[in-house]
Amino acid sequence: MKTKKARRVISDFIDYKDPKKLIKFITEQGKIIPRRINGLSSKQHREVVQAIKRARHIAILPYIADAVK
Repeated sequence: MKTKKARRVISDFIDYKDPKKLIKFITEQGKIIPRRINGLSSKQHREVVQAIKRARHIAILPYIADAVK
């Protein structure tokens, strides 16, 4: 029997300038958590990934964590 996964829903706009919200979707090493684990819809996950990549590009978020360096 399959168990249902808990779905996470983001009600408001995903902004790349808000690192506190984006850090929830990144591991300790700085990798983006996959969709099957974080429970987002595919559209929401694409928006989160795009926001994380934009934040990394303008140096709001690091590409890799300090612990990995």
